[in-house]
Amino acid sequence: MVQPLILASGSDIRATLLRNAGIEFEVVVPRVDEDTIKQSLIAENASPRDIADALAEMKALRVASKHPDAIVIGCDQVLAHGRQMLSKPKTPADAIAQLKSLRGQTHQLLSAAVIYADGKPQWRHVGLTRLFMRDVSDAYLAAYVDRNWDSIRHAVGAYKLEEEGARLFSRVEGDYFNVLGIPLLELLSYLTLRGTIDG
Repeated sequence: MVQPLILASGSDIRATLLRNAGIEFEVVVPRVDEDTIKQSLIAENASPRDIADALAEMKALRVASKHPDAIVIGCDQVLAHGRQMLSKPKTPADAIAQLKSLRGQTHQLLSAAVIYADGKPQWRHVGLTRLFMRDVSDAYLAAYVDRNWDSIRHAVGAYKLEEEGARLFSRVEGDYFNVLGIPLLELLSYLTLRGTIDG
């Protein structure tokens, strides 16, 4: 019997990327208090990489506990800027402040995926991408947030590279899929080796 595949994420872009890759799956959004978990890990001086991994695992575990016969993919993304970690902006003013803190500098996006099956984690990967933001003007940032708020309010760092946010950057080092929130190539390779998908 083929095990069903579940994406434990409410992210439209993650679902779209998997569908575009020809993967059949269902979506189950996990009920996880990300902020509480993240703050607890920060208090313990956990690294951004460990935080991304822990959040992805928590999401996979939460869904896997209710779907024990499935293969469950949990994902999370963390933005690290020096010693600071940014989250999804709560207001347009918050978005502008985040973007101002990033401009003219480099930050990292860490995209984690954890697969649960048979009651335990079977595979995990954290992809890292470095992004170099141009020294963008205050006027452009304000106009950018105004034009794109409905979309970027759901994005860590208050931008989407696959949309107008591409204009904010001079260079990106690393896998583009990591920027979008999932280490897609590594995930597909594992699912192929496991025999979950053809390849």
